[in-house]
Amino acid sequence: MSQFFSGIGVILSLELRQRVRGVAWYVLIGVFVLLIAVVTLLLTFALNAFGMGRDSSSGVGSGIYSTIIYFVLLLGTLVAPALSGNAINGDRDAGTLATTQITLITTWQLILGKFLAAWITALAFLVAALPFVAYSAFVGGLSAVTVLVSALVLALELGVVAAIGVGLSGVITRSLFSIVVTYLVVAMLSVGTLIAFALGGISVQTTVTNTYVAGSDYDSNGTPTSCQAPIVTESTQPRFDLFWGVLVANPYVLLADAVPTTYDTNGNAVDLFGSVKYIVRQAQIAPSDTSFNECEGPGYTPAPSAEEVIGSTVPGWFVGLFIHLVLAGGALYWAWTRTNTPAGQLPKGSRIA
Repeated sequence: MSQFFSGIGVILSLELRQRVRGVAWYVLIGVFVLLIAVVTLLLTFALNAFGMGRDSSSGVGSGIYSTIIYFVLLLGTLVAPALSGNAINGDRDAGTLATTQITLITTWQLILGKFLAAWITALAFLVAALPFVAYSAFVGGLSAVTVLVSALVLALELGVVAAIGVGLSGVITRSLFSIVVTYLVVAMLSVGTLIAFALGGISVQTTVTNTYVAGSDYDSNGTPTSCQAPIVTESTQPRFDLFWGVLVANPYVLLADAVPTTYDTNGNAVDLFGSVKYIVRQAQIAPSDTSFNECEGPGYTPAPSAEEVIGSTVPGWFVGLFIHLVLAGGALYWAWTRTNTPAGQLPKGSRIA
């Protein structure tokens, strides 16, 4: 077992040395840190101006923290495919893959070493953002559980993208094509799930009955003394509740759904995580008939708060995480079946040495 991990360490060391050898990597990290600094500064002024949260500092800190985590996830999913999408077929094009395969390095050691290198490279963006993450967590008074869960889910999602990229680089022979397909998979999870959710909900409609009873005469206190005949109208509403499960595979929704939500005194979410979770959880609630009678009540029933909606619905982040882990593991296994030697049959146009 120690020899297995030792072989992974050799590939990991070689890959990391290659990635950090050029100046471009440090320029990329520097640009990322500059962007994070600008975003943090602008959010601090903007959220202070709106007086967000239970108190200004708590709301500002929570808002900045969630935005930074989302920003790291966004940039990580944009950079990770480029860093991992040619990990294996790039070596095949350069003629170095066959040289590695005739050594004592096994196929799994090769694939896992390249996967870990791509994952660690993506995690470098999270490490670079740590000063700003710590600042926002301290200002917002965030709990250790919130910080730990959000950072852990973010790290896992970056690992999933890295695994998909490395896996596709072992399946697809052309580097450019594997990188493009990796981006398409990320786009399918990030944007495609939103499109499928919206189109599915709109395509299925249900009829909702709205009943309204108005008062005809009122006393001096404004209380109705007699009521008119009920006015019944019908309208069609989309059934988003039938398709909300599609969103569990969205990495941004998954992250928001997994992080514990912080509320203000009115039961409203104070950060971006809570706002996204509230919108998604609200989609679970099916349209229902409504009625209002001026003769029976003083006014409309207030809409449920975010805290009430989230508390009455079910989470789905663990299902989405399971789907992502299956995709990542399946991609790596598929790469192993296409890269393992000796190969009985190679894809057309594959380079052996």
